[in-house]
Amino acid sequence: MKFAKRMDNVKASAIREILKLTEKPNLISFAGGLPAPELFPVEQIRNITGKILDEEGEKALQYSTTEGYNPLRELIAERLIEKSYIENITKENILITSGSQQGLSFSGKIFLDNDDIVLVESPSYLGAINAFKASGCKFIEVETDDDGMLIESLENAIKENDKVRMIYVIPDFQNPTGKTWSLERRKKLLEIANKYDLPVIEDNPYGELRFDGESIRPLKSLDTEGRVIYLGTFSKTFCPGLRIGWVLAEKEILEKYILLKQGEDLHTSSLDQREIAMFLKEYDFDAHIETLKNVYRVRRDLMMDSIKKYFPEDSKYTYPEGGLFTWVELPEYIDTEKMMVKAVEKGVAYVPGESFYPNGGHKNTMRLNFSNMNEEKIVEGIQMLGEVIKAEIK
Repeated sequence: MKFAKRMDNVKASAIREILKLTEKPNLISFAGGLPAPELFPVEQIRNITGKILDEEGEKALQYSTTEGYNPLRELIAERLIEKSYIENITKENILITSGSQQGLSFSGKIFLDNDDIVLVESPSYLGAINAFKASGCKFIEVETDDDGMLIESLENAIKENDKVRMIYVIPDFQNPTGKTWSLERRKKLLEIANKYDLPVIEDNPYGELRFDGESIRPLKSLDTEGRVIYLGTFSKTFCPGLRIGWVLAEKEILEKYILLKQGEDLHTSSLDQREIAMFLKEYDFDAHIETLKNVYRVRRDLMMDSIKKYFPEDSKYTYPEGGLFTWVELPEYIDTEKMMVKAVEKGVAYVPGESFYPNGGHKNTMRLNFSNMNEEKIVEGIQMLGEVIKAEIK
């Protein structure tokens, strides 16, 4: 049987494969980017679902428009205007997607042909890398520091490669590193994108989960030429199982996403869209997010303190101001993928870092999630992981 050539570029997700390992009973997992399940508003959703089925069950269970449920699109636009200072948008700029992962997949299909180049942070989100690879593209990893991409490196990559077609970034609490771009670096990125007429995919799943410091305006709020495509989701702030995300873009760009959505799955779940819309109307979504932030802040601090206590002294790690992850760099001779087997045997899991580099390397890194495990398991798991790492030290 002959498969399409694009399938040569589609590889199994390292995260998905690792999550299979985490099915081991009693395993303490820092691997997935999972929210805390005990904070899901189960009772409220039960009430909302019953109310929706009572009041408009036939509509909620019927086919719907590709663009999405209008009341939800309106609520998203209003929230982005209020919270993110993104001006001059309406529901007509919003497409509801099946999670922001679908938005990533569509972005690759819209902007990338075979051998085209995507500029990404080094490291970058594994799910985006895999989504773009299906288009047969190549990647250039742009060097980053604590403020974001190094602008000189970014511009040099564009000058030296005539097939650069897109820039992909996660400016807030980046996955996997947890770092956040400075405002100045965001402005300079847009200057470069404008200069070379490149689209920018701004992925922002974690922006509302800030624990410390002042919020920084998203790229889309600074976009004067309509070249930023903003991807958002309720997966990290509400319930990932509902798979509700969105694309925010200028209308002529959004039309391309809508056409792909029509061919992909017609529309996102009508019932799930209504559930989120009703929750936003009838409950205090800001209070819900504050609850998440308060819990995750404690867990982040506990993980940071535990890493400092139990990891080797020469370990390097980020101290994120929000989001779900911290990033660890160990001595260069340590291979965290090989070490993973020992860690799972010990009873703890993480994601080896090499998968976040599209061109490979950096085997001495790992991503740790602090949102999913409770406080007791965080301390226990980091202590166990520290023992595994110390056994690798020469």
